Amino acid sequence: MSDSWIVGINPVEGALSNDAARVREVLVEQGQRNARVQELATRAKALNIPVHHRPREQLDRVSGEARHQGVVARYEAPPMGSENDIERLLEAAGQSALVLVLDGVTDPHNLGACLRSAAAAGATMVIVPKDRAVGLTPVVRRASAGGADRVPLIAATNLARALRTLKDAGVWITGLAGDTDDSVYGIDMRGPVALVLGSEGEGMRRLTRETCDFVAKIPMPGAMESLNVSVATGIVLFEALRQRSDKR
Repeated sequence: MSDSWIVGINPVEGALSNDAARVREVLVEQGQRNARVQELATRAKALNIPVHHRPREQLDRVSGEARHQGVVARYEAPPMGSENDIERLLEAAGQSALVLVLDGVTDPHNLGACLRSAAAAGATMVIVPKDRAVGLTPVVRRASAGGADRVPLIAATNLARALRTLKDAGVWITGLAGDTDDSVYGIDMRGPVALVLGSEGEGMRRLTRETCDFVAKIPMPGAMESLNVSVATGIVLFEALRQRSDKR
């Protein structure tokens, strides 16, 4: 475990709501009058978490490039999950398992937005390759708007092996790519499924794609050839939810 900084109103609120035991202190910008920031400070004090008022420059320093909105929290981050956690999470989810796999998303804003969508969709877990993802940086947490604290994030040493673990457990895997005729709207997502999206520039790696049961695309009648990975993630996750809510 290591200390990291959670930056911004929504991420700090998420940490206090979902994992307050790991919040070590909250820093509030001196002179900050934002009602939500003051509410967070009051809540932290009620949880016996130290609250310190500090100059803006100190919050800027610990926040890096993330916008802190006048509040940051020092957080004892647990290690990301490993491949050993996959079977346990699948067993708990049963037939409703919904897994998001991101094969090499390296932009922290994109990863954070994907985690936000995954949390909103009630995803069972998000799996990323250990060596080809940015990790839970302050920017990722800020972009996730609290989603990073609500969905398990698995760092797989061997992504192809993790996908095989999913298949062995009865999960059907659909990868997204633009160079196929099959539409994602024609894939049955009503059972345990995993949705795989590739990196921002290169898409899925060859071995990842070969491990998928299906490869499909999001039809785009407009002039654009591709979507941002976080936008595509939201579309396919909520298509899965739409199908699962369809009683036909």
